[in-house]
Amino acid sequence: MQIGKKAVLVIFGICIPLLAVACLAGMTWLHSEVDAIRSYVIEKELESIQSQVNRDLERFQLQLDNFSINYQIETPTDLLPEAALFGSTHVLQLKDGQLEPIDKQQPIIPQLPMELLASEQAQAGVYFDKVQALGYLISISAKDAESERLVSISRLTDDYLATLGFVDFATQIKIEAGSAKPGLVLADNTVIAQLAIPALVHQQPVHLSIAFSNQFFSRMAWQYSLLTLGGLSLVIALQLMLFIWLRNAVFKPLNYLSEQVGGLGLDLKGRAYINGAGIHGTGKNEFGQVTESINQLLDSLYRQESQSQVTLEFIAEAVILTDIHCEVSYINPYAERLLQLSNAQAQGKRIHELLPGNQSLSDKVNAFMQSPSLSIDSIFLRLNCDSPKLLSASLAHFSNHSGEIIGAVLVLKDTTQEALLKRQLQRQSYLDPVTGLLNRTTFEERFMGYAQSSQSLAVVYLDLEQFKLINDSSGHAIGNKMLKKVARVIESCLSDNMLLGRIGGDEFGLIVRDSSALAVAKLIKKIIAGVGCQTVTHNDTCYRVGVSVGVALSRVNKDTDLLGLLKDADIACLAAKRKGCNQVHFYDGRDIDLSYQRNAPKWAVRIVQAIEHNELILYYQKIKCLSSHSHRQRLEILLRIQEPGGRILPPAQFIAAAESFKLIVDVDKEVIRKTFLWLSLNEGLWDDHCLSINLSGSSLGAEGMVDFILSQQKRFGVPSSCICFEITETSAIQNRSRAMKMLLDLRKRGFAFALDDFGSGFASYGYLKEMPVDYVKIDGCFVKNLASNAKDYAIVKSVNDVCRVMGIETVAEFVENQEIIDKLEVIGINYAQGYGIGRPQPLDSYQGILAPEKQMA
Repeated sequence: MQIGKKAVLVIFGICIPLLAVACLAGMTWLHSEVDAIRSYVIEKELESIQSQVNRDLERFQLQLDNFSINYQIETPTDLLPEAALFGSTHVLQLKDGQLEPIDKQQPIIPQLPMELLASEQAQAGVYFDKVQALGYLISISAKDAESERLVSISRLTDDYLATLGFVDFATQIKIEAGSAKPGLVLADNTVIAQLAIPALVHQQPVHLSIAFSNQFFSRMAWQYSLLTLGGLSLVIALQLMLFIWLRNAVFKPLNYLSEQVGGLGLDLKGRAYINGAGIHGTGKNEFGQVTESINQLLDSLYRQESQSQVTLEFIAEAVILTDIHCEVSYINPYAERLLQLSNAQAQGKRIHELLPGNQSLSDKVNAFMQSPSLSIDSIFLRLNCDSPKLLSASLAHFSNHSGEIIGAVLVLKDTTQEALLKRQLQRQSYLDPVTGLLNRTTFEERFMGYAQSSQSLAVVYLDLEQFKLINDSSGHAIGNKMLKKVARVIESCLSDNMLLGRIGGDEFGLIVRDSSALAVAKLIKKIIAGVGCQTVTHNDTCYRVGVSVGVALSRVNKDTDLLGLLKDADIACLAAKRKGCNQVHFYDGRDIDLSYQRNAPKWAVRIVQAIEHNELILYYQKIKCLSSHSHRQRLEILLRIQEPGGRILPPAQFIAAAESFKLIVDVDKEVIRKTFLWLSLNEGLWDDHCLSINLSGSSLGAEGMVDFILSQQKRFGVPSSCICFEITETSAIQNRSRAMKMLLDLRKRGFAFALDDFGSGFASYGYLKEMPVDYVKIDGCFVKNLASNAKDYAIVKSVNDVCRVMGIETVAEFVENQEIIDKLEVIGINYAQGYGIGRPQPLDSYQGILAPEKQMA
């Protein structure tokens, strides 16, 4: 249906009838409101009349009472003028049951019921005489023993009744016998209502019949009706004007645009646009803008269509479009070349007809279009042609403007080269590219499965000797050549049930299962002999390599740590290298040195955790003064690790691991920080204590170590005289230049230095005169047998003599008994340290020991 017809239907079929219905409903409501107002006004007028009648009766009774009083003291003749004041009111005297007028000229009065006259009570009310058809106001005085009863009668005239109502509203008021009927009666533009008034005789009720004028309310209802009809007519007129404007300004231009758009076709060659010259009417400018926007949209669609066409023509993937019946509607040029078909030849065919050998493809596409999903995982196809190809197909369906699926697009990608490359990369991912053996990752993965069907395993770790010389002197190409030869030789010595892999630069791993240790040893000797025969020549130089072999043997069960066996073989290989070239070492868990090496990684992790969680604990050991002029008490700071359960670990279990894994510098820094912190909390010890801190060889001259020490001193405010750093003779000699610089820098700032384990080296005296140290700690190997060994005594004495000449104080270590202390005092040693002086104690407990001395001082 056209929009103009829809507008006519809405305006004339819906809007105007609805307005008419609303108008009628409004008029009805207004009339009901007018009726309600009329009823309300009449009700209030009736209440006013009722009130007026009651007041008149009260006044009438009051006048009779006044007259009765005056009547007793004056003669009737003298009261006549006063009685005349009532106007139409007449006063009668009740004698012997009969009414006698005081004024003999009074007119005839109505006949009153005798039962009313017999009553002794005062009464007042309205009485209607049916014979005369007249109403009266009658008041009867109460019975009095001293006087006669009086009766006052006044006829209700039309003039009096007219004064009860509102002028021009209550048009007629008359009195009638009988009870008043409720409600209003409308008759000839008049509303009649009945109002009950007080009756003199209750058995003879009377009421007022009042006629009210309805002209005012009728005029009000008519005005409201005219106003409503006028508004309805105005709205209808406005709707007609709106319709006329819409027809000229909107509907006609829209119909024109619809015809123009309906005749367009998205032809890239023709490129048709809408002609805006045919638009007329008041909406020409607005629809001219709409026309321009539509033309811009068409231009954008043409450009997108052109871009899509170019993209489809030059894309390096085959694109096939189908209709809802899986029949081909278009293939791009790449698909033409791939399928060796033209677009015209492919149109109308089923998809599987274009791809021989893929009969189910059409069914898959059809099922896909019936599903609600918008995409699907790639489908791999094989194209059988002169050179078979592997294709990856992806599907998507497209819909019209209403969301209805109208076709599908199939994109084919030639993945033949990708598949070949992927296969090659997969091969490279588990094979070593130089030797063709398994790489370390694959070797360890195969090891897990290889061991499941074994009862015993021999894990062999082979490390080439002198291989680095080949790489450094002749280059990696010659080194790789040697690796290939070594790999071929090892493979030639193995049987099919053995597992071999290259697990490092010049390292190989071998797994032998269910063989005795003797058979494994014979196999290794054969491998060593074969490897030793391999040579490579470069620049007239012949190179050979050797091999060190570590072996770990184990029975296989569910608790066997397979990777741990490989680690044990590596540790055994290191032990073999220490023996020399072409040596074999079998791992033995009872070997303490090998056990430490095996657990070193765990200790390294534990050290890091201890630093992070503040589990490094400081201990101290006293250094006793034997013959020194110094007043300072000396303590050596020692290190422990506290386990979560509370167990304290000695340094022998973790210092070697810290040095192997380059953690010793961090450990030294933590010890320095904790020592400075402790001293800052015990300021009372600064004047008479000196704490010795051990520095490792790695910390000597380490980058930033001096700055760290100085920053901690500044942070905690500890004087340098409280600190002495101990360095071993061996580390000082190995790091001579760096150690010298560090010693000089820190001694300038007041720190002291001690040379630890002095005497264990062969060049001790030569270096001693160059080292700016304050103390020499004589190695304990010369001290512990001092009392019984003359040679040790002589060595210790000579060291002390030399140090005394150089101005260096001496400290003897490993002092375990009083006998040794006595000998040291004879020699003149300045300080002694060992179990004979005191065992290591927690540093935090030292404050408690010192407290009593402080208090005495």
